[in-house]
Amino acid sequence: MDTYELDEIDKGILYYLQQDARNSTSTDMAEQLDIAASTVRNRLTRMQDEGVIKRYIPQLDYEKAGYPLRVLFTCTASGAPENICHDVLEQEGVVAVRELLAGQENLHIEVVGTDTQQLTDTAERLRNMGLEIVRSDVLKEQVQQPFNDFGTSIVDGDDQE
Repeated sequence: MDTYELDEIDKGILYYLQQDARNSTSTDMAEQLDIAASTVRNRLTRMQDEGVIKRYIPQLDYEKAGYPLRVLFTCTASGAPENICHDVLEQEGVVAVRELLAGQENLHIEVVGTDTQQLTDTAERLRNMGLEIVRSDVLKEQVQQPFNDFGTSIVDGDDQE
């Protein structure tokens, strides 16, 4: 697996994208980072081409969007095909899949739904894919934050270069 070497400018761009990708324009980021807007656009293109930036997706409040139930299925995917995560993600209601490296309970699947029947149907489809559902937990709240190591030195003005 090849890694892409991020420099401080790349990290600064990623910092601003993580804060608010929707409203972070190349011009705004360039001003904050004291570089040309064309540099930001070129770096964004390169990081997208290299797979560092995979997608831009909104963070949703599923309850406000009409999906009040959110469940985390903990599954065992022994003998599952290599692309099982992508296959699971295509199932109705599935919003996130995490594959763990080791252990019996090696797949976490986050599902949203409008009612228990919808969640039951999704669980049945997962079982039909060969997954064993070990546990299901209703999620109350999930809080996340951007990775705080990207760009802090350039954003805070502590750039050593």
